[in-house]
Amino acid sequence: MHRVNHFEIQADEPVRAKDFYEKVFGWTFVDYSEYVGTPYWGILTAPEGSTEPGINGGLLSRPKPVPTECGTNAYVATIGAEDFDLIAEKILAHWGKVAMEKFALPGMAWQGYFLDTEWNTFGIHVPDTNAK
Repeated sequence: MHRVNHFEIQADEPVRAKDFYEKVFGWTFVDYSEYVGTPYWGILTAPEGSTEPGINGGLLSRPKPVPTECGTNAYVATIGAEDFDLIAEKILAHWGKVAMEKFALPGMAWQGYFLDTEWNTFGIHVPDTNAK
C-alpha cells in the first residue's frame, strides 16, 4: 500500500501562513532552506517522538499564481481536532475563512472546510458517534 508520508503547503506569503498554522494548530517550523536551496520550512505537526498518528510536512513559496477559476488547486488535507467549534473560532480569529460549514457525518464525526490566509483549503474532522 502507498501511504501519504509528507505534505506541502504553498503560500504567497509563507511567513503569514507560518504564523496562521502556529497560532491555530500549535505546529512548529524548522528552517530547511540551506538544504533545499530556497526558502523552505519543515512543519512538525506533533512534538518529536509523539506516538499520535499523523504526518509532518513543508511550507514553501507558491511557485505560480493560483488559477482564478478553480475549486481547489491541490490535495485537501483534513486535520483531526477534539472540539470543532473551538478550533473554528481560532481559525476565524487568525484570518482563516469558512469554505464549507460544519456538517455531520452521522454516527461518525463532525466535518467542515476552511481556507487559510493563502486561500488553501483544509478540513477539520472531529470524531463523534453522536453526530447527526
